[in-house]
Amino acid sequence: MARAIGYDSRIGPKFLKASVGFGGSCFQKDILNLVYLCEHFGLPEVAAYWESVVKMNDWQKHRFSARIVSDLFSTVTGKHIAVLGFAFKKDTNDTRETAAIAVCRDLLSEGARVVVYDPRVPEAQIRGEVLGSGKDPNLVVAKSALEACQGAHAVAVLTEWDEFKALDFKKIHDGMHKPAFLFDGRNILPHAKLKEMGFKVFAIGKPF
Repeated sequence: MARAIGYDSRIGPKFLKASVGFGGSCFQKDILNLVYLCEHFGLPEVAAYWESVVKMNDWQKHRFSARIVSDLFSTVTGKHIAVLGFAFKKDTNDTRETAAIAVCRDLLSEGARVVVYDPRVPEAQIRGEVLGSGKDPNLVVAKSALEACQGAHAVAVLTEWDEFKALDFKKIHDGMHKPAFLFDGRNILPHAKLKEMGFKVFAIGKPF
């Protein structure tokens, strides 16, 4: 359906792709402003509809992290989860409302060791978004994607950085615990090839 709607040039396909959740400072704020206007003009049902979009987006983030826990035999305590990408979209260091915040917090709350890599977001910014002023030794920031994935039980792709498409996933698989899980939250990777390598793959909106 998203593909069909995207053929309408007034809409376009760019904002209709399934993912772990939308982020950024503008879209959610605009929706909440719409909620306010609907309430102001006496349209509570319409306001509730648009508010549900924000609630569904939050649910999608937590659903993704819950899927990771479920697939890893219902526990991630002490397990190494590599998170590739922290910015809310590629080619920016903007982390406002990024889905990665919720996913990292969920995994940390489950006792996972979360190792994050993003090519543009500094370590201090990642720590600040996830932990605030607190500390957690289970949150680690890596300097490369390969470093983040070394020894991981699972890899989660949360930002559609182009460099992630060109990673040596055979090398990554060789350095991971087995079975090696890969959760593609942006649908940017060649899932069939990854399955042939031996990965257990989950991708948003895909039948596996």
